[in-house]
Amino acid sequence: MLKKITITAAIIACGTTAALAHVTLEGKEAAVGTTYKAVLRVPHGCEGKPTNIVRVQIPEGFYSVKPQPKAGWTLEKIKGAYARAYDNHGSQVTEGVKEVVWSGGNLGDDEYDEFVVRGTIAADLKVGATLYFPVIQECPEGLKERWIELPAEGQKASDLELPAPGVKLLPKLGN
Repeated sequence: MLKKITITAAIIACGTTAALAHVTLEGKEAAVGTTYKAVLRVPHGCEGKPTNIVRVQIPEGFYSVKPQPKAGWTLEKIKGAYARAYDNHGSQVTEGVKEVVWSGGNLGDDEYDEFVVRGTIAADLKVGATLYFPVIQECPEGLKERWIELPAEGQKASDLELPAPGVKLLPKLGN
C-alpha cells in the first residue's frame, strides 16, 4: 500500500511540475556591452495541444539581433525603430529586429524545444537589472500561453504566474 501511495505521489508531483513549467532562458546572466545568445526553452504546448507559433519580443537595449532558423519552422523578423541609437562597432544603429516569429512548426505538448536569438546587450544598461524577453506560444483552436508578465518594482519574477524569461545584467569583464 505504501508503495502505491509513493508512486501516486510521484506521478502527481511530476504532473504538477509540468503544468507549472515556464519558458526560460538557458543563460540566466550576461554582461552588458557583450553579445548574448538567448536560448529560450519552450517546455510544452497549450492545454494538450501542440505549439505551432513562438513569438519573442526583443527588449529595448538588445540590438543587432539574429535569430537562428529552425528546420520545419518558418522564420519571420519584424523590424522597427529603436527608442535610441546604439553603437555597433563604430556605426550608429537606429533600427533592427523588434520581434522574432517562428511559425508552422509542431511542438507537441509532451515535447520541448529551444528557440535562439543572438544579439548585443547595450553597454549602458543598468548592471543588476533584468532584461526580459516576453514570449507567446500559439496553439490550435486559439489557445495561447503568454509568458509576458514583468515584475513590478520590488516584486520577484518567481511570484508571477506567467513571467517573461529574463537575463540578469552583469558588469562587463575588465571594467
